Amino acid sequence: MRSQPVLVFDGDCGFCSTSVRFAERRLQPRCETIPWQFADLEALGVTSTRAEHEVLWVTRRGVVYGGAQAVAKALLSAGGGWALAGALLMLPPMRWAAHGMYRLVANNRHRMPGGTAACALPERRAVGL
Repeated sequence: MRSQPVLVFDGDCGFCSTSVRFAERRLQPRCETIPWQFADLEALGVTSTRAEHEVLWVTRRGVVYGGAQAVAKALLSAGGGWALAGALLMLPPMRWAAHGMYRLVANNRHRMPGGTAACALPERRAVGL
């Protein structure tokens, strides 16, 4: 078992990296953050395909949450009002709305502030996953 959860993100994406750095400074989630490009994905129990597609939260016991649920877990770990927001994102119908918003942002992250063409998801996975 790990000593703390791990937040895995796309280190090649400027928008993703900026978002994680903002969260580290402002939210201070209780986790290790690591770009998937430098992570031991096999040890974390995830594939590079999944890591390319969404941010991942890997619990101390190895349970993997992706996308909006990973964001919710990071918010929960931050405590205070952030934890309340994270808890709400875990419950239907907020969970469904959060998933839709996450996919919209993830599929367009190259268009977001700080995003570049390198941030674009691979075309075959950008829609519908």
